Amino acid sequence: MAKGANLYELGYELDGSIHVITNYLGTTWMWERVRVQGGAYGGFSVFDRHSGIFSFLSYRDPNLVGTLQNYDGTAGFLRRLALSEDERVKAIIGTIGEMDAYQLPDARGFTSMVRYLLGETDEFRQKLREQVLDTTEEDFHRFADVLERLNEAGRVVVLGSQDAIRAANESRPGWFEIKRVL
Repeated sequence: MAKGANLYELGYELDGSIHVITNYLGTTWMWERVRVQGGAYGGFSVFDRHSGIFSFLSYRDPNLVGTLQNYDGTAGFLRRLALSEDERVKAIIGTIGEMDAYQLPDARGFTSMVRYLLGETDEFRQKLREQVLDTTEEDFHRFADVLERLNEAGRVVVLGSQDAIRAANESRPGWFEIKRVL
């Protein structure tokens, strides 16, 4: 199941802190609420800085209604977050590790070509890196406002059994429209 929206269309301006925030959400809130408590095999959020699309995602999720409530509860979680220095540093280190992961020569060449085609300069990447390193608890709180807008504007898609979707519709009639794709 996914819920997402284009954050740029909702007024968001790119800041490297979003990468730290999505990293943190994946190892805390999404893991605990969607995976452990909700029973999904996985739950995470991703942001594509080129398109502006932010998505909450889960897979093999038996708890559609609960997961959507958790997606929408993420803004409140971030707003109330009291982030310790240790948690903040771990999230930053994890994010930098993803941004600057080791690559074999063929992967480095492919990455270089993609960056060239997208017009992504070394200066742009350095600015993002600095924003990642400068991420504060306040960045998490500010991002809650963006997610509040996503709660209203986001689109939901479920790829699953008709029975599971019908069961979710029983709790909120007409919430999901069933379209057969296969």
